[in-house]
Amino acid sequence: MTKATEQIAVMELPLSQSHKRLGAEMFVQDGWSLPASYGDVLFEYAGVRESGIGLIGLIDQSSRGRMLVSGTEAVQFLNGLITNDMKTLTENSWMPAAFPNVQGRLIAAVRVIRLKDDQAGKNASPTFLLDTEAATHERVFNTIERFTLAGDFRVNDITNQTAQLTLQGKKAADIVRSVVGEEAAGLSPTAAIQTTGQQSDITVVHATPTAEDGFDLIIDSNKANILWNALINAGARPVGFDALEILRIEAGQPRYGVDMDETNVVTEAALDTAVSYTKGCYVGQEIIARIKYRGHVAKKLSGLMFDRAVKVEVGALIRSKDDDKEIGRITSAAYSPHLGRTIALGYLKYDYIASNTSVKVVAGDEQLPAQVMELPFVRRTALLH
Repeated sequence: MTKATEQIAVMELPLSQSHKRLGAEMFVQDGWSLPASYGDVLFEYAGVRESGIGLIGLIDQSSRGRMLVSGTEAVQFLNGLITNDMKTLTENSWMPAAFPNVQGRLIAAVRVIRLKDDQAGKNASPTFLLDTEAATHERVFNTIERFTLAGDFRVNDITNQTAQLTLQGKKAADIVRSVVGEEAAGLSPTAAIQTTGQQSDITVVHATPTAEDGFDLIIDSNKANILWNALINAGARPVGFDALEILRIEAGQPRYGVDMDETNVVTEAALDTAVSYTKGCYVGQEIIARIKYRGHVAKKLSGLMFDRAVKVEVGALIRSKDDDKEIGRITSAAYSPHLGRTIALGYLKYDYIASNTSVKVVAGDEQLPAQVMELPFVRRTALLH
């Protein structure tokens, strides 16, 4: 096949036909065909953010990478690769973490969920579910798999065998309660559970990418349609990725390949809660610890808020207010319906990251005034990660 006719294969979600039947406009991101919108982005957004309209947002995040890591040496093995302390992670709970390279730069951000151990006692074999963005799925799997001959641990990529749905909104627990059960709905903020419902095993994780209350539900892909329909019948409404993009910027959640990549030291990318400074050695630990104890990062992902709706391009220069120095660049921007103005994420030199610092953003021939803001822009819940 010549380059002129070569086509890159696009992967379909298990619920792709359901999205299309609902009128979703599809687009391709990270090799997946995803629903951008079901016809009204602001309505979808409001279903998550604004409690007054009485809706709960339902988002299909099955394109995210999911891997099981298990074995008697899984804790020790993972602890040498990621930034957070696996030894502190108890059964049925989760923590954020990052995979750095030897220079302390970011390979991937992940969520590590410890499922129920295979057996109790000193011979227990722990099982971990790693959840990462589609953009970093392959690199996380490859990073883990190349070490599997070195000890008693295994990795199993279950992305294509499972679907991942997330409910977001103030009354998300009510729908989880009606569809999955009381135990799942009552999970504490960093908890997870494996339960049964809708004719299948379901892993439920209490977490959010939106700064609202939220639950992720991971199920066998063959049963995804049953769960999807049950959630819709219980009052959830589909939300596409256009609305999710606004929500995640408001929540200060960086996206790999957009707001962070392998050029960033882990702690530059606003992933501080994913790093333990007491766990001991891991890949890249020396660099990350040196930055922490000898001073600070040279730049950091920060929030910027404008005083009105403005058009800001990704990559736009950020300049200091007083002496017009170049101090950073915009990585993401969106109009926030909740705040009634444009907000953005961007990297700023350390001397300018304090909240309420006045800066300017270059937009064509204009220099738009903006204020540096502490992330997240919207604070509605204690579940931020």
